[in-house]
Amino acid sequence: PSLICLSIIELFHSVSFYFAGHNGLIAAAYLQKAGLETVVLERRHVLGGAAVSEEIIPGFRFSRASYLLSLLRPHIYKDLQLQKHGLKVYMRDPHAFTPMLEEGVGGRPPRSLLLGSDSEKNMQEIGKFSEKDARAYPVFQSHLEKIARAISPLLDAPPVDVAAINEGSLRRRVAALKTLRPLLQCGMDLGKNLPDFYQLLTAPAMKVLNCWFESEPLKATLATDAVIGAMVSPRSPGSGYVLLHHVMGELEKERGAWGYVEGGMGGVSDSIASSARAHGASIFTEKEVTQVLVNQDGCATGIVLKDGFEIHSKVVLSNATPHVTFGQLTPQVLLSYSVLAASLSPKQFAVDRLPNFLAAPNRSDSLPGPHHQCSIHINCESVDVLEKAYQECKHGRPSTRPMVEVCIPSVLDPTLAPSGCHVISIFSQFTPYWLEGGRAWTENDKEKYADSVFNWIECYAPGFRSTIVGKEVLAPPDLERIFGLTGGNIFHGAMSLDQLYLARPLPSVSSYRSPVKGLYLCGSGCHPGLSLNLNG
Repeated sequence: PSLICLSIIELFHSVSFYFAGHNGLIAAAYLQKAGLETVVLERRHVLGGAAVSEEIIPGFRFSRASYLLSLLRPHIYKDLQLQKHGLKVYMRDPHAFTPMLEEGVGGRPPRSLLLGSDSEKNMQEIGKFSEKDARAYPVFQSHLEKIARAISPLLDAPPVDVAAINEGSLRRRVAALKTLRPLLQCGMDLGKNLPDFYQLLTAPAMKVLNCWFESEPLKATLATDAVIGAMVSPRSPGSGYVLLHHVMGELEKERGAWGYVEGGMGGVSDSIASSARAHGASIFTEKEVTQVLVNQDGCATGIVLKDGFEIHSKVVLSNATPHVTFGQLTPQVLLSYSVLAASLSPKQFAVDRLPNFLAAPNRSDSLPGPHHQCSIHINCESVDVLEKAYQECKHGRPSTRPMVEVCIPSVLDPTLAPSGCHVISIFSQFTPYWLEGGRAWTENDKEKYADSVFNWIECYAPGFRSTIVGKEVLAPPDLERIFGLTGGNIFHGAMSLDQLYLARPLPSVSSYRSPVKGLYLCGSGCHPGLSLNLNG
């Protein structure tokens, strides 16, 4: 490998990338496909950024920082022939399960809410809590889908290049005017739904949900989509926009579908890398970039590796966060960019049997029920529970009753764990980046918080603790240290109104170009700000 690396370094490349997350790999595949000689460099030993699969417990493969696929754009799936390159997805249906922490009535188990693609079953489930909401839910879904379809073209087009329109050359101004077309088309498609879209974009999620529903379990379940992975409350302005994401994705031509990737989320990155290599791209791991080379004219001319080797190229694309790109790798660029730290704490567990929920008792220790394939929402009886968890985190304290989202991908994917065993990914909120008083996380802090999460799951599924045979607990600083996610933020920056579309990550660099000529952004920190999934 070192000989290959040396021979590569002696060449002058058209394009070089650093930080090989899934977005960077996609950009590399397209550019190589278009005929540009492309080199991709990844700091870690494994490709994919946060979309990786690793055997951190012998015999068990985990998706360490992401766990669901949906927001990968359909045309990318087709253009890069990802299915041909090994991508296999297990569709989930049903997709959401919210058990109640309550006493059953008349000898029956506690109530629960199970949602999927079957409209009649959804109405029956919601009807346990409110007949009014049961009737409103399909209308709500249809309403969101109409808005999502209208704005979908904006996800596949660059934002309006305001700087070029105002100050660029004549040629650049003409080209920039074309960026207005998707925006105008979106406005026309929205039509009378434009005010509703504006409300979604600016209002708290709860203002939107309160207009439609009255039952707390349904509102809390839906509100998790608005806050997952972000340090925001369902009552924070702008949180309503992310409600669209649960209907915006598409898998196997099914809008709003979410699925588990065979072999874990690293299967996505591996298939993209395979496609890029098939077109001739060169991809290397364990090659840490420490600097972007910039000449006296302010143009990027390549990168410097940690070991001192230089790779020269005409263009450099960064899949790192904007904070890393502009704050560490190009220190000559002075930009005022704030990153909202994450509030997410991923945990991976190897278990020797499935959890047995009071609200949906197992028929057998080995046979999964429909709810086991879902995103299982713990502590989501009401929005007030989520709000209290957020308020505690605001003051530097991990939530004492956190919002917990549990996924068990091995229910559908047998390649992840030994027979009879399972892998469980748990994402919990809210956890601060800095603890109260500005104190950093310690291993003891992580164990204490993990125990709290265990105890809450135990309330809903007695015996859960006794099934655990191994675990990994990550706090927000771990996400930054391991995966390069500044502040532990999976989106490379806040998904707030001031950092969306032509303001992502900043109005001055929203067209993917940086102040350094020839240096571009290609990660989640730029438009459209989507990761493969909302949950990591």
